Amino acid sequence: MTSATVRPPATATPYRWRWPALFALLLAEAMNLLDATIVQVTAPVVHADLGGPVSDVQWFSTAYTLPFAVLLITGGRLGDIAGRRRLFVLGVALFTVASAACALAPSPALLIAFRAVQGAAAAVIIPQTIGLIRAMFTGDEMSRALGSIGPVMGLAAVCGPILGGVLTHADLFGSSWRAAFLVNLPLAVVVLVLSPKLLENRAPHRPTLDWPGTALAATGTGLLVHPLIGADLTELPPHSWASLVSGLLALAAFALHQRRANAPLLEPTLFTHRGFLPALATSTTFFAVTNGLLTAVVLQLQLEAGQGVLAAGLSLTPWSAGLAVSSWLSGRPGARRRMMPYGLALVLLGLAAAAAGYTATGSTRYPWPLLPALALVGLGAGLFTPAFFTLALKPLRPQEVGSAAGALNAVQQLGATLGVAVLGSTYLDGSAEAACAVAMALTALCWATSRRM
Repeated sequence: MTSATVRPPATATPYRWRWPALFALLLAEAMNLLDATIVQVTAPVVHADLGGPVSDVQWFSTAYTLPFAVLLITGGRLGDIAGRRRLFVLGVALFTVASAACALAPSPALLIAFRAVQGAAAAVIIPQTIGLIRAMFTGDEMSRALGSIGPVMGLAAVCGPILGGVLTHADLFGSSWRAAFLVNLPLAVVVLVLSPKLLENRAPHRPTLDWPGTALAATGTGLLVHPLIGADLTELPPHSWASLVSGLLALAAFALHQRRANAPLLEPTLFTHRGFLPALATSTTFFAVTNGLLTAVVLQLQLEAGQGVLAAGLSLTPWSAGLAVSSWLSGRPGARRRMMPYGLALVLLGLAAAAAGYTATGSTRYPWPLLPALALVGLGAGLFTPAFFTLALKPLRPQEVGSAAGALNAVQQLGATLGVAVLGSTYLDGSAEAACAVAMALTALCWATSRRM
């Protein structure tokens, strides 16, 4: 096979290195999710070590998810143009260097900058995965290969918070929180060693890049998120309101540009589907709830309840276990659509139980009722997520699926960014109960938009 190979025909001999190559792709996917979830647990320890304003705790996560969200679709287009294997290897190499830089960062400002580079690298890596799998597998094998992404991501979600707590608590060779970034290095080396086994793959008709669209999306989301980090949301100053309005105007300009551009980031026909815009809104609000709640929980455990990073990481185990169990259950045939309202109902019930638990135990004691509450939220999230993505992509035409998947993943990361900003600030300026109340309101909004899909 040469580097120009696009995809073996169905009658060809199966590509002999497809399974080692698949392992490399799945490990890269897991590495991305591990890096995001590990930092959610270790962020308070990083802040205690490096100093700086407490809002930096939110930026340690947001600096990763924001460029990831903005550049995700552009990363997919770059793979179409330059070759998906080439972009995949470049992204993993950049991610590795950025991880080492994060581990060595001497100040919070530099750590935030290196986290942004990590997020940009992840936006180059992740969009290439499905295209490379389709290049190396055919028929039932391709279905099994694509189906393996979900369980691997679920396992990474389960292991991330626990691994972050264990590594930071172990303080190997005095590394403390820095081990949470160093763990990426051996994983990335394995991916890079196996990457020559990947087949090169690119779009048969190379698209052009929509740089104005990318710039408008980046500007709009940045202007929306920045004033929310560390802010008192009940008393935003005029310049913060000006930033929010400017961000909305920039995103409106992005939408108008997409309708008129010759090579837009998003397929224009996507917006002819009645349920696509509600699906984008649903993805944004749902992942704002889940990621924002994780941030508020970890902050309360470490800043007020006096728990160490290991206890904080282990406290998220019921969430991860519930997510793993219900994700498996929601995969049963015929169970997709009805799982969405059931999942949101469980999330809402878990949030109410968490708020009641915080009220009962007080802010300075370990909130034991939080554990079953987090299990309920995890069960609900696991029921909702597979059903949501299946329903969102089902009515689309084949030529629309790639663009739609990129858009849904992009707003997922944007939702995560907004959730960390809004719920994190709500907790820091109010209480854990207040953060749960805002999360419940966002869940209700998510239920309303999901009914329009």
